[in-house]
Amino acid sequence: MTSAYMSAKFVSNKDETTRLFENPILEALSHVHPITPFVVFIPITLLLIAMSWKMTMLGIIISLISGLVFWTLFEYLLHRFVFHYKPKTSWGKRFHYFTHGIHHDYPKDSTRLVMPLGVSIPLAGLLYVPFYFFAGQWGHAFFAGFLFGYMCYDGMHFAVHHLQCNGRIGRFMQAYHMKHHFHDDHNSFGVSSPLWDMIFSTLPKQHSQH
Repeated sequence: MTSAYMSAKFVSNKDETTRLFENPILEALSHVHPITPFVVFIPITLLLIAMSWKMTMLGIIISLISGLVFWTLFEYLLHRFVFHYKPKTSWGKRFHYFTHGIHHDYPKDSTRLVMPLGVSIPLAGLLYVPFYFFAGQWGHAFFAGFLFGYMCYDGMHFAVHHLQCNGRIGRFMQAYHMKHHFHDDHNSFGVSSPLWDMIFSTLPKQHSQH
């Protein structure tokens, strides 16, 4: 562990990692293949859309887009206020390192780039309950859009760390996220979109000046 909380430094920029748990089962569960979220959540997303069959097509589309936009806000808030909080206790520092600090130390570690299923599935279940409770069938489609946003985030996050992104948007998002890792980890919290960084004034300094 290189620091109490975030720093713009890293231990290794190669596709390698360090051991987190002495228990071999916990250690194995902390490694996740990047394709895992798609294998698990694409069927769930399609099922949620199918469960919205009583809605009009326009209603489904509006709910999907709303859920997708809500994901981008959730992603931003989670990254900024949970992954980048400044713990003061030894337990808090250790928990913080497990959840996000290790990613900053080993940014190219492809096996710890996405959430373990032991975290993502219970979290998805907890989030789904209020969506359905307050919105009924609209909640199905809304949450489908939310999960689609999560998969877009995971795909984008893998791409900017492990691929040579092409196209104007791809190159921009790759450079944008690399600034967060290697130059200014107090800004650029959006991974799939810079939208909320623009709204909440957390663009990287060179962007904010223009």
